[in-house]
Amino acid sequence: MPGMTNEYARLLEATERHLQSLKANGVRFLIVENETLRQLRQPPPPKPALCSVEAEPRSSAPSTPSTLSDSSDPSDPSDPSDLSDSSSPSNPESAMAALRARAALCVKCPHLAGSRKNVVFGVGDIHASLMFVGEAPGADEDRQGEPFVGAAGQLLTRIIKTMGFTRETVYIANILKCRPDTPGKSSGNRKPTAEEMKTCLPYLLEQIDLIQPKVIVALGATAVEGLMGKPEPIGKLRGHFQMFRGIRVMPTFHPSYLLRNQALAEKRKVWEDMLQVMEKLNLPVTAKQRGYFLKA
Repeated sequence: MPGMTNEYARLLEATERHLQSLKANGVRFLIVENETLRQLRQPPPPKPALCSVEAEPRSSAPSTPSTLSDSSDPSDPSDPSDLSDSSSPSNPESAMAALRARAALCVKCPHLAGSRKNVVFGVGDIHASLMFVGEAPGADEDRQGEPFVGAAGQLLTRIIKTMGFTRETVYIANILKCRPDTPGKSSGNRKPTAEEMKTCLPYLLEQIDLIQPKVIVALGATAVEGLMGKPEPIGKLRGHFQMFRGIRVMPTFHPSYLLRNQALAEKRKVWEDMLQVMEKLNLPVTAKQRGYFLKA
């Protein structure tokens, strides 16, 4: 198409390669969100004039730790690190929609792109003060294209409601936007690899920069490791606020752990973590809330 930018042309080529890969793997139909379709209907951006001046980088966004930024590749059309300059703090809705559309076409992990049904981007209020981060989508999430919709997600929803929020008033996302593939297996999940998390993390960092939550709850040891680079036992980390990019992070057990371990004492530990989060957000805490999961 005449007049299109090189980046736009590369993006189209990457999209075509991804669709051909899905077709080769037997995929015949795709579920595409309306927002993605809207973005794709937009005319290609014109070539910038030769005299254009490069935009000054945003000074308000904290820098990404060097250990987490080695995966950036300026020549890769699906590299989310290119998005920081186009993310306007004054219009986070448009910036988030553009990020979602870009993530939907990502093929940086060919083995994940070839096996996924949907990119599980994130859900909730992009102006939320509270954000929950998990590790990766499971089968239910991959099928529906929304994070935390399976059994663990239903438990997370109950925790959110007990705190006084809804899924619509917080933001929920994962370190990985694609379900980790399980070759040769018809069911089950696997932990994302360090390389997969490192590759996908820039999408989440851009989401965090746009949302600017006051508190992030990291659900499980893998989420903490992927987000903060801390491969430590969650039992050691939970209950203690960490700082990440100027934001308080509360590590706690993943809801799936509570489904496996129904002990009242373990449920109380998670709830104590959530009470700390509520207090940090200056939310009222009733006597009834303080007494949840305590022995009579």
